[in-house]
Amino acid sequence: MADDSKKSVEIKTDDAKDEDSSNDDNSNVNIAENDEQLKTFKDLGVTEVLCEACEQLGWKTPTKIQIEAIPVALQGKDVIGLAETGSGKTGAFALPILQSLLASAQRLHTLILTPTRELAFQIAEQFEALGSSIGVKTAVIVGGIDMMSQSLVLAKKPHIVIATPGRLIDHLENTKGFSLRALKFLVMDEADRILNMDFETEVDKILKVIPRDRRTFLFSATMTKKVAKLQRAALKDPVKCAVNTKYSTVEKLQQYYVFIPSKYKDCYLVSIINELAGNSFMIFCSTCNNAQRVALLLRNLGITAIPLHGQMSQNKRLGSLNKFKSKSRSVLLATDVASRGLDIPHVDCVINYDIPTHSKDYIHRVGRTARAGRSGKSITFVTQYDVELFQRIETLIGKKLPAFPTQEEEVMMLVERVSEAQRFARIEMKEQGEKRKRPRGEEGDDTEQSSGVRKKVRGGAGGDCSVRIQLCFSRI
Repeated sequence: MADDSKKSVEIKTDDAKDEDSSNDDNSNVNIAENDEQLKTFKDLGVTEVLCEACEQLGWKTPTKIQIEAIPVALQGKDVIGLAETGSGKTGAFALPILQSLLASAQRLHTLILTPTRELAFQIAEQFEALGSSIGVKTAVIVGGIDMMSQSLVLAKKPHIVIATPGRLIDHLENTKGFSLRALKFLVMDEADRILNMDFETEVDKILKVIPRDRRTFLFSATMTKKVAKLQRAALKDPVKCAVNTKYSTVEKLQQYYVFIPSKYKDCYLVSIINELAGNSFMIFCSTCNNAQRVALLLRNLGITAIPLHGQMSQNKRLGSLNKFKSKSRSVLLATDVASRGLDIPHVDCVINYDIPTHSKDYIHRVGRTARAGRSGKSITFVTQYDVELFQRIETLIGKKLPAFPTQEEEVMMLVERVSEAQRFARIEMKEQGEKRKRPRGEEGDDTEQSSGVRKKVRGGAGGDCSVRIQLCFSRI
């Protein structure tokens, strides 16, 4: 039996590689037909209570991936869902799970694995919003938070556990009385990243302690063609619901590139932020250090920027995210920890300050804007060292990107002010590094607290950087 299920997985995943071979596989659902016939959640087979919950959340009609995946999931089949980011994948697995809970309520009913902590909190919010009328209890089990308080939450046996693999293993090994032997559903969101090498041992351990007789959903915007990995995820006769067979970005996303010398990256960034003033930005950097440095630099120039990266404590990471979501900060400097799954409706522009080394990460990054039918912009900085990586991205998405119009003379007028801000940012980074070495608490971890140098900037002979940069733009 196990061999048969593995064969079926192999056939399905080969389909993912070869579009032409899908003719003889009736597991792949035809969207065009479904689109004409099914228009509401009720038509998909969703119960009245959950239809009302969808209406309250403002979900009027199901998205393409929901039209495909929900009926299949309600029939009791395993699902591999492929759809571009921002297309409603969470709803596609949340509604069938909640409907199953309504039919037979059970504690520790579902386990959802996510690669990042922030995504786990976001999925929990959606489950709570959809399941508020039926009293669904969720638990978020991620690193960076006290294990004892998490153990108390797990002792109450919630219906749905949303976890990152590492911390879940900690609890399975160390928390008395916590087991997933009665589990009914396993969901892997951003599955390609979870099935990646990073979590290989953890996923293997989790699969050993959960029942084989369960339902498994895999969802992602990009799926790697590692058939062995999907076999390991132990799906039984899965149905592949692919909205897009090619890796694509949303139609309403305007994508640009800027070809610039590496040393003037900061100047161009400040110029573009000022040119598109009034918008909210998500700026992706390749390292935690760079995200922190650019956030400090923009702060010194009077721009409300906040960082989000893996070296910040979990409370600070959530704080940064909430400040950006509540619009009290207009610029979020992030590493790829924020590139997957996070749904922040008001992101107007994504800037790839550092070009992603993996082309697929580009699709996830720019997917933070132009979500759920809205429009958005993405600008990728290409330096003399990034040309090959940029060409790979263009090949992957099958588009030639246009250049973003910039005025070189205007940008060069900023050099003096920006280099001064760079100098102060370096000093602040050094101060923070020294504070971390001291054993006293966690102070100096976030840029909010690094005001010492800024006082020097404002009080010193140089005057206020932010005033000067505004003067500069009024001259232009």
